[in-house]
Amino acid sequence: MADDTDLEALSACALANMARVRPVLDKIADKWTILILTVICPKPARFNEIKRRLDGITHKALADALKRLERNGLVTRTVLPTVPIGVEYAITPLGHSLRQPFEALCGWALAHGEAIHSASTAYDRAREAERA
Repeated sequence: MADDTDLEALSACALANMARVRPVLDKIADKWTILILTVICPKPARFNEIKRRLDGITHKALADALKRLERNGLVTRTVLPTVPIGVEYAITPLGHSLRQPFEALCGWALAHGEAIHSASTAYDRAREAERA
């Protein structure tokens, strides 16, 4: 159970350093960050391309998220000398360092999404039965 020991050590480290860990997680664990970085990780993309690939994101939400990612050093914004002027977003080396954990998280979501859906459905049914 070396993995459990590693997780216990990691958990203890995170708890001991919560004041330093939480602000960083707040910056990378929001609704759109993982998906945005996943879109631009392979190659830079323009705003509308990112928006098209992220079904459901609003113009404002994407603009705000990209500004936040640029501010936090995870994305660069380059104005292109085109007519009309274009803007391209690229991942920075710091942002790229998130690729492995984000890929693992996305893989986990794909592997366990149905189990989570089933658990939620069972929970909701149990609560409805209690109320009846």
